[in-house]
Amino acid sequence: MEYIKITIQITVNAPIEKVWKLWTSPHDIMRWNSASDEWHTTKAANEVRIGGNFSYRMEAKDGSEGFDFYGIYTKIKTNECIEYTMGDGRKATITFTPHENQTTIIQTFDAETENTIELQQMGWQAIMNSFKKYTETTV
Repeated sequence: MEYIKITIQITVNAPIEKVWKLWTSPHDIMRWNSASDEWHTTKAANEVRIGGNFSYRMEAKDGSEGFDFYGIYTKIKTNECIEYTMGDGRKATITFTPHENQTTIIQTFDAETENTIELQQMGWQAIMNSFKKYTETTV
């Protein structure tokens, strides 16, 4: 199946080592991985290695809905890039580019067919914005 690709990006005011640590740590993922204040990640597991699995349980705080986001890593280059295949077969690539005391993150992923492209782009960008805020305020 040929998927539409969506790309989002952000520049975080933090060095690459901090960005990588907070992006990959299950403890931290549970604190930043949400698209809005009404949602949260209640469980996170992350094996950052080629062939390793990741799994995040995302739920509405009011308990009305939730879903598991999971997949398998296909490429890992520490402080540079992550590639993975999601549980439904879609693929994603994340690149991390350091410059001085900032890191630019570019994420490209295959769109799913249930939600509009715009909604998916807004949702994934909101999660990335949450990561930026968390990273820039975490010591």
